[in-house]
Amino acid sequence: MCGRSSLTKTEKELEDRFNATFYSDALVNYNPLPNYNVAPSHVMPVITNQDRDHFSAMRWGLIPSWAKDKKMGFKLINARIETLFEKSSFKMAVAKRRCLVPADGFYEWQKSPNGKKPFRITMKNQSIFSMAGLWDRWIDESGQKVFSFTVITQKPNQLMMDIHDRMPAILTQDQESLWLSDDINPQELIDMIEPYPSEFMEAFVVSNKVGNVKNNSKDLIEPDEQSQMSFDF
Repeated sequence: MCGRSSLTKTEKELEDRFNATFYSDALVNYNPLPNYNVAPSHVMPVITNQDRDHFSAMRWGLIPSWAKDKKMGFKLINARIETLFEKSSFKMAVAKRRCLVPADGFYEWQKSPNGKKPFRITMKNQSIFSMAGLWDRWIDESGQKVFSFTVITQKPNQLMMDIHDRMPAILTQDQESLWLSDDINPQELIDMIEPYPSEFMEAFVVSNKVGNVKNNSKDLIEPDEQSQMSFDF
């Protein structure tokens, strides 16, 4: 499960990285950057297969078009890659509504005898990466459109194995354009995704404060001074 992430880069850095621009209204609607503690229900920038040239502002937590209540989004913050074609919430989205979810880190909690330890996982060079996602559009009772997304998860790589049994489906830059392509069979797109290579990633313990969604400050992404535990390859 991936229930927290971070996006601490500027809009300009995102535009340069993905060769896409922000709509003026997107800057108004989404949670301001930097966001050190991205959580479900936050509205964040994504790039969809229907508009690769612009960032779209979407709420984290997929609300299917047929949902009766937007609260369903809290149950669909992640989508397991192994069952995408089996779940009614995802099978149409994986065929027609895919997206890139930018991040520069994500958090996961490791179980230990003394409780759960939060880890921050990033690229070793601290670069922006993209997680494979799905999106949908839901219309509420007043007729307002709500756009939302979910992050696809998969089995862990070697780095993540000691921390958690799942990790986000992180795409290579070569895979990003393929993921947004409408000319490739969806099953082929799923088959191309493998756990991201551990040698390019690192993980370290961070403050327990990241567990509270109200906390959103730079110190959340810093290594915990009281813990020397970290992983890299």
